Amino acid sequence: MTEYGSSLLSAMSWFIQLAFAFVGFAAVLKLGFVRRYRWQVSLKSWKKGGAPPWFLKLWRTDRDSPALRERQLLFARCGIRLSPAAYLATQRMAITLLPAAGLSVYSLGRIGWITPLASWNMMIGCSLLIAAAAFDRTALNGFQRYRTDRIRRELVIVGSQLLYYTGSRLHLHGKLMRCLPLTRTIRGETGLLLNEWYYDADAALRRFKDRLGTEEAYAFSECLRTLKTHESEEVYGLLRDIVKDYKAKIEMAKASRKETSSYLLFVLAGIPILYTFQLFLFPWVQEAAKLFDSLNP
Repeated sequence: MTEYGSSLLSAMSWFIQLAFAFVGFAAVLKLGFVRRYRWQVSLKSWKKGGAPPWFLKLWRTDRDSPALRERQLLFARCGIRLSPAAYLATQRMAITLLPAAGLSVYSLGRIGWITPLASWNMMIGCSLLIAAAAFDRTALNGFQRYRTDRIRRELVIVGSQLLYYTGSRLHLHGKLMRCLPLTRTIRGETGLLLNEWYYDADAALRRFKDRLGTEEAYAFSECLRTLKTHESEEVYGLLRDIVKDYKAKIEMAKASRKETSSYLLFVLAGIPILYTFQLFLFPWVQEAAKLFDSLNP
């Protein structure tokens, strides 16, 4: 048991070291790729620093492709402001180089330069990083569903509050300002919308729906655009229908999560049964097999 505890502690320490190494490597890449300006002033002609063209060309992410379009769509729906091309290039680099790093560590362990325990821990860390890089779409899709559900819930709250102000003489900007404390997930995007409202309301609404990146945000933004142009009972009726539709989608998502949880609980309930068979029934089966072997030499 002591050996197992020490092995687990060593594995955790190696995992923490790999995490710090990954963060350090990302920081080095950022320092190498992002050019720091000498004078910190705001000029419209300057562009944000990104990955160099040779890095994107090396991993074939400098041109349009289905994988790049898929990452762009996922990043937009997840609210991630990273460059999809740089992310895809880094992912391909990790999937290519990490197996070679794992084989190098295994070779070093075979020739005795590092201890076998350390080599196995490092190989497990490389395997986990490879799995994370290979199945990133699953994680992004899961986060997208979670974020979409949270945005949908808060749009229902904001829409219900706007319906409460039906017939009020308050300007739409003032109504949205009073809805701001009710938001949490979309508070930053809503704050930017309110700050940009009087400069160009249409452009602010367009940027608002682009920042959220969900279908619900697109429909809600178009409804706000119509409310800005002309407030009437028909428009508020459209907003009421949108809120009802979002509430129905929330209930459907909740039922789907309950069904998935029930399947997961059913699988988890079978684990004690397997342990019961292994601890109590399997020894009896082994003894019965030995008895039959002794009876039939």
